Amino acid sequence: MSPAGRRTIDYRELIRKVENAVAAVQETEDLGKMVRTLVETAIREFRTELGIWGGRLYQRDGRRHFVLLAVFADAKPLSPGFRLPRSYPPIQQCVRDGVVYIEPDDPTFDPEIEKELGVREFACIEVGSGQYILAFNVAPGFDREDILYSLGILRHSINQRVRHERLQEVFREARRIHQSILPRQQPSFSAFDIYCRSEPLESVGGDYYDYIDITDKSLGIVVADATGHGLPAALQVRDIYTGLRMGLSRDFKIVHTVERLNQIIHRSTLTSRFVSMVYGELEPNGNFIYVNAGHPPAFWLRSDGRREALSDGGPVLGPLPEATYARGFCRLRLGDILALYSDGIVESLGWPETSAVHGDTAQLEEYGQERLLRVVEENRDRSAREIVEAVLDHLAIFCKGQEKADDQTLMIVRFLGNEAS
Repeated sequence: MSPAGRRTIDYRELIRKVENAVAAVQETEDLGKMVRTLVETAIREFRTELGIWGGRLYQRDGRRHFVLLAVFADAKPLSPGFRLPRSYPPIQQCVRDGVVYIEPDDPTFDPEIEKELGVREFACIEVGSGQYILAFNVAPGFDREDILYSLGILRHSINQRVRHERLQEVFREARRIHQSILPRQQPSFSAFDIYCRSEPLESVGGDYYDYIDITDKSLGIVVADATGHGLPAALQVRDIYTGLRMGLSRDFKIVHTVERLNQIIHRSTLTSRFVSMVYGELEPNGNFIYVNAGHPPAFWLRSDGRREALSDGGPVLGPLPEATYARGFCRLRLGDILALYSDGIVESLGWPETSAVHGDTAQLEEYGQERLLRVVEENRDRSAREIVEAVLDHLAIFCKGQEKADDQTLMIVRFLGNEAS
């Protein structure tokens, strides 16, 4: 078609419509199925505007071929398993350039191959980082520039969706890892009332908590924070989970266990290799032996109102392979409470109770340890679960209108033993 007679196409509007249609396709964990649906949708809804009236989807099969997966709309039916050699020059150009349109007079065009496919020209796009080739039958009345624009729009939209789906799969895998590690229920141990809740910033976080049955006379508890979020943080949490259990199963002492875990984290190839952690062991008589590895200190809140920060230990896990750690000790009495938490709670920003106007960022403050401990003490006669929920409810009100910046974890341990214990 001559330039004077070319179709008038609003490409900006076309891009918007195609992207909206592609984005509306339902998510699925089967990437090949999703690409098929995307192609069907594009041909069905934009046949006239894109200038394509049929198509074929191929998937890379090793290094030598692309194998046919599906035929769409008015394209010529082909036998299942039909293969295009990767050495075919138009295929090589498509993989290299992403979009290609080759007319019959091009020297790289093979009439025999295209006759078998039932087309007069070669028009295709590459999607999914070379995993798929989408070849199309071109409608009459579109010149070369129109076709290349249309194919480019479609490739861009489908690739955006494929990248999104792959990212979602990363998050799904991270969730599976994280959920398989976190405890499924709260522990029942001696005269202790224990409850923990963790609120991830994203669909999966780097905070970790756990309860570990060491013996019938000893329960391990841990709150940790791996740098970062998403899959790397979830994998780092798995290292903590595995390293603690390996050490404890071999009857390592608490300091030795933490030092071995530090070496495991240091050897990790993940970009997020720093972990802060409080690990401790509870005994029925109220003894609590712990190590703090660069984590915000747990607090011992005594029934007489005194507070003590439990900070004995050493540096964060990971940076120093030969780091050494010291253990700390306290003995809980009737009504005493331990509060273990991640920095996502105390560092959350909000407006102080005295602020007259919420919205003036100059007045933003961190939630801080004092507010945390005050709310715990005000609710100390309630269950561990109720204390945790009271703190997180208070935190939500304090931070109202502010986006959460980090994972938030709080564990409360109440000792219900008697004075003779």
